[in-house]
Amino acid sequence: MSGFAEALNYIIQALGSFYLLIVLLRFILQLVRADFYNPLSQFVVRATQPLLKPLRRLIPGFAGLDFASLVLAVLVQLLLMVATLLLAGFNPVGYLLQLLVWSVIGVTSLFLKVFFFALIISVILSWVAPGSYNPAAQLVNQICEPLLAPFRRLLPNLGGLDISPIFAFIAINLVDRFVIGNLAAATGLLPMLLPFL
Repeated sequence: MSGFAEALNYIIQALGSFYLLIVLLRFILQLVRADFYNPLSQFVVRATQPLLKPLRRLIPGFAGLDFASLVLAVLVQLLLMVATLLLAGFNPVGYLLQLLVWSVIGVTSLFLKVFFFALIISVILSWVAPGSYNPAAQLVNQICEPLLAPFRRLLPNLGGLDISPIFAFIAINLVDRFVIGNLAAATGLLPMLLPFL
């Protein structure tokens, strides 16, 4: 890959991955029933609405889940992978079915990363700004709560010390390492697509 192709690939991956994150956040925010009126939620809705509106006519939601945003996330991931292969000199036509599988794996990996980093932010905020009313802090807590609640029910009360994030981190890392990693290896993920995991 030439220097220009590498630079172009970097720009496409950076901008595309940012938009992919926003699209996946749209699904996650509805999944965790986050505050729709939060300014950050409104940003996510406005940024994804142009592409989601026509897609929703074809893919309706079910049980409160926005499957159109999930399909859009997979399509964005697919386009990013196709662009990466083209810039690396590969013909993506020979990998169509694999690209679809790799896109689903990539979106699943990003899904886990969103929760992982939300947990890190939540833990830091609980030390430096407990009970913060900042919109970003509230949104992070709303994302983390459904993940932490099952662990809180199982763990004994330790006198105000919440160790549920530790077990949530372990669970996320186990899934990422042994499920996502093994799926990527089993499906023959090309080395130039590893940054998407």
